[in-house]
Amino acid sequence: MTFLDMLRTAERQNGSMLCVGLDPEPTRFPGSLKGDASKIFDFCAAIVDATADLVIAFKPQIAYFAAHRAEDQLERLMAHMRRAAPQVPVILDAKRGDIGSTAEQYAKEAFERYGADCVTLSPFMGFDSIQPYLKYEGKGAFLLCRTSNPGGDDLQNQRLASVPGEPLLYEHIAALAQGPWNLNGQLGLVVGATYPAEIERVRAVAPVMPLLIPGVGAQGGDAVATVMAGWRGVAGQTAAPIIVNSSRAILYASSGEDYVACARTEAQKTRDVLQSARQQAALAGGR
Repeated sequence: MTFLDMLRTAERQNGSMLCVGLDPEPTRFPGSLKGDASKIFDFCAAIVDATADLVIAFKPQIAYFAAHRAEDQLERLMAHMRRAAPQVPVILDAKRGDIGSTAEQYAKEAFERYGADCVTLSPFMGFDSIQPYLKYEGKGAFLLCRTSNPGGDDLQNQRLASVPGEPLLYEHIAALAQGPWNLNGQLGLVVGATYPAEIERVRAVAPVMPLLIPGVGAQGGDAVATVMAGWRGVAGQTAAPIIVNSSRAILYASSGEDYVACARTEAQKTRDVLQSARQQAALAGGR
């Protein structure tokens, strides 16, 4: 199946728009795992096993593995997710952004070495930094558009006087991704839950593209406002999917030996809040 097929299947089977971000910080590990970087796989695999029936996707952040020389553990984790949750797509959060042969190597890393279904990319070097990833049939790529961090205003919220209509930069990225860049329907956009009004504006420019929305949980994004702004469908049937990511709030729901059970409880609570908001959005007239 393509990434989008997997996304739709996981949404339907698990009744979920929740993505669990896998950002392992050994200093925050619970109990006997605390401070032990050799246990990154064990910690993440336990979270995966506890939440596999509650999520639309998993999103390992590559820097959290590379910083601890744990790329081999990431490879093991990717293989584990394939076995334990074959119906759930995996988004490799790498935020790569380069051109030519370097971009080809990054694409090979994401899709061949790690076997990811999708990858996050920075679009700021233009389409030729995106194109190598689109050569992998059925794989997906989410482009940074309106990110959840305050510093995103420095560039993303600036107007482009040289473009007709003088859109904001993030609106222009959304238009390119919705239009000429989306050659095979493989692209999506990253928009932060901390800016629901901007999610609405991105959705207006890109009405059917999948949106990856970080920032719910520890970053303070409102789950209900996020769904109302970004999800589109009729009678509960999704027309424009969203993937709402929560990482730390789930991973570190407990600092004790009950961390697995607590992570599942937090994930289930977040999933249910999102699903309730989706019902509200559907009742609000096809939103």
